[in-house]
Amino acid sequence: MKEKSLQKEIRPWGYFEILVDLPHTKVKRLVVNPGQRLSLQSHTLREEHWVVVQGPARVTLGDDTEDYDYGDYVHIGIGVKHRLAAPGDKPVEIIETQVGEGFPEEDIVRYEDDYKRT
Repeated sequence: MKEKSLQKEIRPWGYFEILVDLPHTKVKRLVVNPGQRLSLQSHTLREEHWVVVQGPARVTLGDDTEDYDYGDYVHIGIGVKHRLAAPGDKPVEIIETQVGEGFPEEDIVRYEDDYKRT
């Protein structure tokens, strides 16, 4: 299988880079700027696995919110509402592995968004 070259995409909360892009697996490096957060969202086609490589990271899973630090792992099942935030004065960085049937933008269901993308 052919891998695509590294892609960096700027977002209002920070940026991500696509490290691996295969038909049923995508690996990203996400960097969330201090005080910013991603939308509260879920997916219908994929699950995600996060490893914190710089923290602390504040993660919402369903109705629970917890802080995670370097080396911590978070599993996000299909359909689970989730959010990643950088609550401190340093960026948060995670490595995200997505596995599933596909990764279209339309698979993102946003419930709350600080940047009015719902």
